[in-house]
Amino acid sequence: QVQLAESGGGLVQPGGSLRLSCVASGNTFSSIALGWFRQAPGKEREFVAAISWDGGMKEYGDSVKGRFTVSRDNAKNTVYLQMKSLIVEDTGVYYCTADPRIIVVSTRGGRSWGQGTQVTVST
Repeated sequence: QVQLAESGGGLVQPGGSLRLSCVASGNTFSSIALGWFRQAPGKEREFVAAISWDGGMKEYGDSVKGRFTVSRDNAKNTVYLQMKSLIVEDTGVYYCTADPRIIVVSTRGGRSWGQGTQVTVST
């Protein structure tokens, strides 16, 4: 099972940007799909973005399309989430998840999850 560790969260004003990173352990990184979910207080976990093993396929949740970009660097075992034009509704804990299949990562999430990183969008 892949071990995942997120970083890059913080406090940002509306309209600002943040880049999240998720580093994975193990030597299977280049063969797995990766994704991001988020959870706001009192709400269910929500799909944000997913990327296939080679970066050739990307999917986004409707609420972040056009503002967020997912990418990966297989040489660094890292997946990124570039977030722009942040709004208050983007506040939450962001989790990284991994699975061999992107259909799994982009729906319910994979078998592996990180501990999460807090993103707060506020004035």
